[in-house]
Amino acid sequence: MPKKVEVETTKIAPKGHFVVYVGTEMTRFVVPLSYLKNALFQNLLHKAAEDYGFHHQSPIVLPCDESSFRNLVSFLAKH
Repeated sequence: MPKKVEVETTKIAPKGHFVVYVGTEMTRFVVPLSYLKNALFQNLLHKAAEDYGFHHQSPIVLPCDESSFRNLVSFLAKH
C-alpha cells in the first residue's frame, strides 16, 4: 500500500513522519521519514538549504510550488 502524504493542521507530526511547507501559500504537508532516503527528495532538501540556509527553530520550507511537490510525493508513494 503506498504511503499517504497529507496536508495536516495538527501541530505535531505522527511518529515516523515530518512536516514540510511548500508553495507561496506555505501549505503544510506531513511526509513519511522514508522519503529522506530518496535522491529526488534529498535534492529538494539541499536546494532548500542553499536557498534558505539552516535555522534550528524554523520549519522546513521547500523551494517548489505545491503542484510540483504533489507530483513528487505521488511518484515517491508508488516506488
